[in-house]
Amino acid sequence: MELYILIPMILVIAVLFSYAGWVFNSKVGKRSIAAAEERSKQIIADAQKEAQNTKREKLLEVKDEWYKKKIEFDGEVNKNRQKVQNAEKQISVREENVEKKLEASLKKEKENRILEKELGETKKNLENKSAEIARQEIEQNKNLEKISGLTSEEAKKMLIDNLVNQAKVEASHTVKEIYEKARNEAKKEAQKIIVQAIQRTAADHSIETTVSVVQIQNDELKGRIIGKEGRNIRAFEAATGVDVIVDDTPEAVILSSFDQFRREVARVSLERLITDGRIHPARIEEIVEKVKVELEEDMLHEGENTVLQLGLHGMHNELLRLIGKMRYRSSYGQNLLQHSIEVAFLTGIMAAELGLDPLLAKRAGLLHDIGKVQDKTVEGPHALIGYEITKKYKENPIVVNAVGSHHEDIEMEHPIAALVQAADAISGARPGARREPLEGYVKRLETLEALAKSFEGVAKTYAIQAGREIRVMVEQDKINDTVAEKLAHDIAHKIEDELDYPGQIKVTVIREVRKIGYAK
Repeated sequence: MELYILIPMILVIAVLFSYAGWVFNSKVGKRSIAAAEERSKQIIADAQKEAQNTKREKLLEVKDEWYKKKIEFDGEVNKNRQKVQNAEKQISVREENVEKKLEASLKKEKENRILEKELGETKKNLENKSAEIARQEIEQNKNLEKISGLTSEEAKKMLIDNLVNQAKVEASHTVKEIYEKARNEAKKEAQKIIVQAIQRTAADHSIETTVSVVQIQNDELKGRIIGKEGRNIRAFEAATGVDVIVDDTPEAVILSSFDQFRREVARVSLERLITDGRIHPARIEEIVEKVKVELEEDMLHEGENTVLQLGLHGMHNELLRLIGKMRYRSSYGQNLLQHSIEVAFLTGIMAAELGLDPLLAKRAGLLHDIGKVQDKTVEGPHALIGYEITKKYKENPIVVNAVGSHHEDIEMEHPIAALVQAADAISGARPGARREPLEGYVKRLETLEALAKSFEGVAKTYAIQAGREIRVMVEQDKINDTVAEKLAHDIAHKIEDELDYPGQIKVTVIREVRKIGYAK
């Protein structure tokens, strides 16, 4: 029963609560809606206000951008307008130039028509004159043929021959100029090499004399040297082949001989006799023979030392002995060994400068005068004697030829032969190397001048530079330039054939033309 009452009551209460909740919710909802509407209105108003502000800002930005674009556009328009104006100015200037050129062209065309007309008339006149000249040439040629007795073909041939001869003369002059230029350049280069060789060779300048002086302790020894009735001095002179001069010179005895080997034997022998104290004919002969043997041995040692000094090797002993023997020979007062060593050094230096074998050149220079020390029984020029000696002892063919050709007795076959000849002249011709008696020197100069003056057309001759050059003045009306060159060559050959002289002699032919006028 209670349950039936409780359920309805619960339902009624539920309904009441539901109604009450509905009523409450209805009032609260209306208020919420009103508040929401108010808020929405406020939001809308704020949004509209914000939109208005944004719109105004955007409009301002757009206006600014439009204004910038407008300024850029206006600048571009102005620039293009300026370009158009400049182009219009240029076009107007060109139009003016074209008009001027057109006027000038029209004027030139008019002038050309006038010139063309004048040229036509001139051409016509020239054709007429050419025809007249051709006619006159034909008549003239006929007259010339009558006068000369030659046909035109013969005249042409004569003219061609003359032109050929003239061309030959001009060609010969050109060849001569080229030859002279090459010779001058070669001479400069040769002088350079020779000067370098001389500067690098420091040889002693010494002149051999014909006497030797032996110092003695006192004059009492002079009587012992002379001996009783002069037998000691006669035995000494007979054994040595030298002249012994015992005069008033204090404490000295003089030995005189042109043969240096004999003089050296005599000097050494006399010194040993004085030291030994036993001076008599038998002892003199014994000492002299002994000294000769010793000096012969010294010759070989001297030759060996000389070869070592020059850096040479493989030379025959007989050649070494002859080289050592050079020490006791002289030429015009110049020691032959010293001269040969000097020539060897000079030849080696020049050969090195020219890219030739310096050792072979030194060998040729050292042996070039080897014929001068050969036995006097052998006859002939010393160069040819040396040629046979070096050939006999199997020397290099270049050396053999250089020895035989250094005085041009045979033909030179290698540049080293010419270097030997040049070095020989340098060594022999340098100041102080050789001596010559005054009488012989003066006579040689006079003979040289007379020989050069013996040629036809020679006016005067002058020997200068101690006889190393002869200057020949010729008569200009008798000797022309071509003949002058041949004359110099002929004089040089005649000097070579007829005179004996050291070194070489330069022949200079001078042809002088003088024209004189007087102002009054």
